[in-house]
Amino acid sequence: MQSRLAAFALGVIGCVVLVSLGTWQLNRHVWKQEIIAQIEARIDEPPTTLPAIPDSFRDRFQPVLVQGEFVGRDLFVLISLPNIGPAHRLISALETADGRRILIDRGWIPANHLMRNEPNQSAEIVGNLHWPDEADSWTPEPDREKGIWFARDVGEMAHELETEPLMVVARTVRASAPIAVPLPVTAAGISNNHLGYALQWFGLAIVWAGMTAYLIWRIHRRTV
Repeated sequence: MQSRLAAFALGVIGCVVLVSLGTWQLNRHVWKQEIIAQIEARIDEPPTTLPAIPDSFRDRFQPVLVQGEFVGRDLFVLISLPNIGPAHRLISALETADGRRILIDRGWIPANHLMRNEPNQSAEIVGNLHWPDEADSWTPEPDREKGIWFARDVGEMAHELETEPLMVVARTVRASAPIAVPLPVTAAGISNNHLGYALQWFGLAIVWAGMTAYLIWRIHRRTV
């Protein structure tokens, strides 16, 4: 009797823990859906001017309109595009009329098209403020001599191009000679795997309950 009670108690505790974890993941799924909906709504808001003191949390995805002149050299971030293959994101410094220098993610160019000494040109960009979280300990160091990078690192790129640590990812670019295809910010890249994790925890709870029932049955068989 004590063995069966101990097995039953272990089974109940295990099921409670697993169901609790599944419920937590389910709540996280709902929360992430709300966040994605808010981001999607904000991305398409009317553009505003650049904030005087940008905040990477408050101003993330804020639509903005900037005008100025592309200056200096460019950086190229190696990427892979569906149905296209290897390409580069073109990152340039833009100097605005009031003297601010910011980073512009102008979009993608073919992998074999690396510009050098492009003449400065005026441009009007509508895009979204973004602080991509792409670089980690596994990201290779950039080839600074060639200007080829393997992730967008706003802080390091700003230091390299002598700009504010502020990036606008272009949605549209009006320039005399646009040379990149914009890759606008979307919510598509924001993962929401919590529903799958919830189903896994609930599945484990069912397996745990089945194993507990089997264990109790085995104990009962030995005692009769």
